[in-house]
Amino acid sequence: MIDHGMLGGADQKVLILDFGSQYTQLIARRVREQKVYAEIVPFNFSKKEIMKMKPSAIILSGGPFSVYEKGAPRLKGDVFELGLPVLGICYGLCAMVKHFGGEIQGAQRREYGRAVIGIKGKSPLFRGLKEKETVWMSHGDKVIKPPAGFTVVASSENAEIAAVENVAKKLFGVQFHPEVYHTVSGARVLRNFLFEICALKPTWTMKSFIASSVEAIRDEVGEGTVLLGLSGGVDSSVTAMLLQKAIGDRLFCVFVNNGVLRKDEHAKVIERFKKHMKLNLIYVDASKRFLGLLKGVADPEKKRRIIGREFINVFMAEAKKIGRFDFLAQGTLYPDVIESVSTKGPSDTIKSHHNRVPEVLTLIKSGKVIEPLKELFKDEVRELGLELGMPEELVHRHPFPGPGLAIRIVGEVTPQRIKTLQEADDILVEEIRFAGLYRGLWQIFAVYLPVKSVGVMGDQRTYENVIAIRGVTSMDAMTADWAYLPEDLLRRISNRIINEVKGINRVVYDISSKPPSTIEWE
Repeated sequence: MIDHGMLGGADQKVLILDFGSQYTQLIARRVREQKVYAEIVPFNFSKKEIMKMKPSAIILSGGPFSVYEKGAPRLKGDVFELGLPVLGICYGLCAMVKHFGGEIQGAQRREYGRAVIGIKGKSPLFRGLKEKETVWMSHGDKVIKPPAGFTVVASSENAEIAAVENVAKKLFGVQFHPEVYHTVSGARVLRNFLFEICALKPTWTMKSFIASSVEAIRDEVGEGTVLLGLSGGVDSSVTAMLLQKAIGDRLFCVFVNNGVLRKDEHAKVIERFKKHMKLNLIYVDASKRFLGLLKGVADPEKKRRIIGREFINVFMAEAKKIGRFDFLAQGTLYPDVIESVSTKGPSDTIKSHHNRVPEVLTLIKSGKVIEPLKELFKDEVRELGLELGMPEELVHRHPFPGPGLAIRIVGEVTPQRIKTLQEADDILVEEIRFAGLYRGLWQIFAVYLPVKSVGVMGDQRTYENVIAIRGVTSMDAMTADWAYLPEDLLRRISNRIINEVKGINRVVYDISSKPPSTIEWE
């Protein structure tokens, strides 16, 4: 498989050892925002494996464990023998302190959310910060005694030792999370670590990512061919453009109509990619095939698995027609990976993704899958698409799930429910675009609910279904807030859906955030 460690930052790299925090990829993202390449690896990487990757610095992530908990991930102490600067965050701080002989205990009062720390002395990690800073805490353990050679440089009301350092050895640890936006000066803390302490240079850009990715893809593929499932969304489209730049017409893009696409999506994709972008596009109408397999299935996980497996089956069938097929490519992004199962550290599974079903995982292990975007967030992919010359309208399309409308129909997927949802969703997006709000939202979409309610239309009683509207704002899909929409706009959307979409007599608006809810309903 492609060595992502060689993409866009082989000369300098920050290695993040993942202890299972849902924030781990945010650390990588914040580092890359400073134009320094960062990569995540498992917490138990050996000294030899780390040295092979030639990092310039190491960050130890947070995690959902106590360092004293049975089965908690253990830090390999030889990571400190490399002589590299190390920053420990939350669990990473505790793991570092424990290794060097400090003392940790469970806090009497857990600390979650905003807190204020007081900064002591003149730590290079806190250069340019105020004496009091608002940070984001998320911990149950706390350090009660620093190791020999370490100095306490910050404290909070509930964590008397909120940050420690050993400047001589370039070892630093913080109890709070500098990677989350709620830590007001978190970006400055990371900049201080990267540029003041580690003396790195801001050289990682999307232009350098393209150059190194193209080289890595060519080395991996050789003279082989690549089969890509093109959905028409941002992720697969950017993947297609990157692969086309690397291997030209040895890329075969298979666009599968799985029967659960947006309204008229298949015609738009063929027009855009085959006629205008000149991609080697193969169109497969497998809608009846998919809908037959989905018949009677209401469980969302089963729907995802069915669609994921059938995509592979369709790909394989098309590969035989091509005559030669060496690699399967996917537009997988990091949120797809972390929400399915962490391949880096001990993170919890949240939900399965169509590109992480067992068949795909088997191909990944065999080295037959290319996923050039799998370490990127959506906004980074958009930036990459613009750098590749893709039109802004396409680059800024809202995310659309691989299983399509199947997971926006709660319960069984039927042709009538699909048609109903397509019409409602089309009206919704049209009104949002007309109001000039589309670009400001991360996602907005309609959900079909198998719930009937009583209504009145033209003096007649109705007993019909409900459409829920889900609109969110987000930076990276790891967290999201529900989007406030003007009252007159909501009224217009509701009126149009109820009046124009047969079988719907009620529209509701989802006002839940992520977490605790996910963005998609299933």
